[in-house]
Amino acid sequence: MRRMSAPSSHTAGGERVMILSAGVGSGHNSAAAAVQQACSARPDIVESQVLDVLQVSSALYRDVLGKGYFVLVEDLPWLVEWGYDASNPPFRRRGPIDPWTRMNALPVIQAIKRFRPTAIVCTHFLPAQLLATLILRGAIDARTAVVTTDYDFQGLWLTSAFHKLFVAREEARVELTALGLPPDRVAATGIPIAANPDVASERDANGPPMLLISAGAKGGDYAVAVVRQTLHMRSAFTATVVCGHNDALRQRIEQLVEPAGDRYRVLGFTADMPQLLRRADLFVGKPGGLSASECMAAGLPMVLVNPIPGQEVRNGDYLMEEGAAVRCNAAATIGWKIDEVLREPGRLARMQAAAQRTGRPGAAADVLTGLLDGPSRPLVVTRAAQKTILAESEQRVVATDLTGPSSLVSLVDQAAGSTVALLRAEELGDLQKRHAAGNGGLVLRRDKAPVPLRWEERRLLRAMLRGDDVLPVRVEGPPTPFRTLHG
Repeated sequence: MRRMSAPSSHTAGGERVMILSAGVGSGHNSAAAAVQQACSARPDIVESQVLDVLQVSSALYRDVLGKGYFVLVEDLPWLVEWGYDASNPPFRRRGPIDPWTRMNALPVIQAIKRFRPTAIVCTHFLPAQLLATLILRGAIDARTAVVTTDYDFQGLWLTSAFHKLFVAREEARVELTALGLPPDRVAATGIPIAANPDVASERDANGPPMLLISAGAKGGDYAVAVVRQTLHMRSAFTATVVCGHNDALRQRIEQLVEPAGDRYRVLGFTADMPQLLRRADLFVGKPGGLSASECMAAGLPMVLVNPIPGQEVRNGDYLMEEGAAVRCNAAATIGWKIDEVLREPGRLARMQAAAQRTGRPGAAADVLTGLLDGPSRPLVVTRAAQKTILAESEQRVVATDLTGPSSLVSLVDQAAGSTVALLRAEELGDLQKRHAAGNGGLVLRRDKAPVPLRWEERRLLRAMLRGDDVLPVRVEGPPTPFRTLHG
């Protein structure tokens, strides 16, 4: 594959940022749009582009991944939960992308070639996996970021090569560094959301609390049960119901609330969600990563209903842990649950304060700063290191517990101070034979020895060296007993 070179970020041309997403739900694309919006605020970025990789894939591939997911959510939620758990262990998915995905990735590769980015941000794991393959082949020379879009980290997002990994909360960062990932390559920024600097808080402290009931962009039928339950509430309130693109749902709810007079306002899809989020006192809906992040940034606590098994359940767990949400597990108790929040003195105010503390409105800007000001060389995680991380995580063992040949070591760029490779200690042998330096470190060079390198070592060197012929690195780890015995 021909190398897709990009101009240096220090050239007069400035940064060219490409944001790759996948339209499985609206959250990934919303995060991509938020990052693009943040690009416009940086004078060093001269152009940005968002690409939904599914939109340039075949119709069959798009339907299987996009529509197929929502069919499972509606009809086989237990299978969605099983799939989430099965793909959660770190580095369970290793190696090159499968042939079907590779075939559908060709238009994405062509788009990258045409745009010639200096930096690429992925808000879905599909393009992140593709970029890892391109980095290891030496086919791309752009800084790459993986940006997760849920509060709990899922191992499916881990790839074998990237420049920076951005997670939603500190616990996820701690988890990844405990598994062995270098701390300089993982940052907890929050989930990127659109900035709305002109939207001021408009909550009416003197009026009854306003409920914002959301059926999601597609308009989930669960909203009917929510609205029906609120009709039986004892507390004073007003409600705005957003039905998304589902016109039939909107008509059903309008008929349902007609006897209640002007207490309810029923909307279809609206561009006024930023204003509604800041005007409302309590959000009732699903805890998608982007929806939850937008609520938290607006200081809006949540009543969680009908979460998708897997990521949305875990999002809800985090929000409840922070005191910014309550969850309804039965449709028959939704009205009672909301009543409990509204009737207890001070409870709503405490939940609003917790939401405000949890919000990260500057996440998109922080992602760009962390990527563009971060390491210029990618981090490569060898397959042996990936296998160790997977095996030990299943045994509930963290990286610092490892000793012997299977322990993890890092190669650190001596000039930049950034970690460029994570490998197993036993893999150092061949590198030391060819690249050992007098100070105990290594000086990596393009191989000219008569004995060819093994495939794994060859692609490791290719990714680390990039356009250089020489790279001095130092070795950090493994624990002292192994280094003394074998050093």
